[in-house]
Amino acid sequence: MAACYATVLNRIWVAFFLVGFVAAVIHTLQGDLGMFSKVMTGLFDTAKTSFDISLGLVGIMSLWLGIMKVGEKGGLIQLFGWLVAPFFRRVFPGIPPGHPAGGSIVMNVSANMLGLDNAATPLGLKAMRELQEINPQKDTASDPMIMFLVLNTAGITLIPTSVIAIRQSIAMQQGLTGFNAADIFLPTLLATFISFCAGLVVVAVWQRINLFCAPVLAFFAGFATLMGGLWWWLAGLPPAEMAQMIGLLGSGVIVSLIVLFVGVAAWRGIDVYESFVEGAKEGFGVAVQIIPYLVAMLAAISVFRTTGCMDYLIGGIRSVVLALGLNDDFVPALPVGMMKTLSGSGARGLMVDVMTTWGVDSFQGKLAAIIQGSTETTFYVLAVYFGSVNITKTRYAVAGGLIADAVGLVGAILIAYAFYH
Repeated sequence: MAACYATVLNRIWVAFFLVGFVAAVIHTLQGDLGMFSKVMTGLFDTAKTSFDISLGLVGIMSLWLGIMKVGEKGGLIQLFGWLVAPFFRRVFPGIPPGHPAGGSIVMNVSANMLGLDNAATPLGLKAMRELQEINPQKDTASDPMIMFLVLNTAGITLIPTSVIAIRQSIAMQQGLTGFNAADIFLPTLLATFISFCAGLVVVAVWQRINLFCAPVLAFFAGFATLMGGLWWWLAGLPPAEMAQMIGLLGSGVIVSLIVLFVGVAAWRGIDVYESFVEGAKEGFGVAVQIIPYLVAMLAAISVFRTTGCMDYLIGGIRSVVLALGLNDDFVPALPVGMMKTLSGSGARGLMVDVMTTWGVDSFQGKLAAIIQGSTETTFYVLAVYFGSVNITKTRYAVAGGLIADAVGLVGAILIAYAFYH
C-alpha cells in the first residue's frame, strides 16, 4: 500500500515535468524562443517562494504547538477526548469495552480535530497496533480498522492551523494589511463536518451499525443546532459584513481557546511558560520539514503552469462546467481537492499556487484553503496506518475514504459560494 501511494505521487510529479517540457518544446518550435527562459526563471522564483513561505511558518507553528502543549499539560485535551468517548463507543461496536484501542482512537481523533498533526499520527499508529491485537485475520482490515481509517481521512478539523498559518504568511508577502487568516474557520468547519458525516454513514451502512442511538444523535443534533444558529445569524448579512463576522468569530474562538488553555493550566499549578517553550520547540522542526516537499511540488507545478499546461487543464474543466450551465469561479481551486486524496504536500503546493496566482483573499484562494483544511490525504493515511500493521487486504476502506472525500469536496465548494460569492 505504501509503495503504491509513493508510486502514484512519483508518477504525478514526473508527469508535471515531462508534460511541461513537451509543451515548452512545442511553444519553442512555434516561435516562442523565450519559453525555456521563462521556465527556468519560474523554477528559481518558485524555490525562493517556497522557502519564504516555510520560513514564515516557523513563528506561527511554534506559537500554536506551544499553546497545544499547554492545553495537553493542563488536561483540557484529555477532557475533550473524554467528552466525545460515548459517541465513539457506539461507532466502534467491535472494540471490547475497556480495551485500550478505544482510548487511543478517541485521543487520535481529538488531536486531529485540534490540528495536532504531530500528536495525532503517533496516537493513530498506536490505535492501529491495538486494533490489530483483536483482529482475527492479521492480513485483512477489520471493521473497526476501516471505520477508524475512514473517519481519519474525513475527520473534523476544528482549527485548520497550518492553513491559517500559510494564509497569513502569503498575505504578508502580498502586502495585505489587517488581513484575518482565520476567516475561513466556520466554512472549513462546516465542510469538514460534511465529509465526516459522509464517511461515517457510508461505513456504518457497510457494517450495519445503528447510528440511531442517543450519543450519536446527540452529537449530530448538537453540531447541527450550533451550525444552524450561526447560519441563521449570518445569512441575513451583506457579503462583506458576513465575511467580517466570520473572521471575528474565527479569531474570537481561537483567542478564547488560547486563554482557556493558559488559564486552566495556571489554575492547576502547571508551569505554563516552560510547557509553552517545550511545545514551541517542535514548531521549528515542523516548518523546516515542510520546505523540501513544498519546493518539490511547487517546482513541478511551476513548469506545468509556465508552459501553459495548467491553463489547458483548468480550461478543459471550465468548459465542462460551463456546458452544464454552472458558475465556473470554483474551477481554479478544484485541482487542490483532486490532489488532496493523493498527497497533502502536493495539495498544499497547489493551494499556495492558487493563492499566489489569484490572491490569498480572493474567492479562489479562500476556496482552496477551505478544501485543504477540510479533507485529509486518503491514500497517505491508508498507506501509513495499514502499512504499520502489515495489512494487505483493505476491503472497502479506499472506497469509503474516496466517497467521503468527494462529498466533502462538493460540500466545500457549495459552502464557499454560500459565504463568499
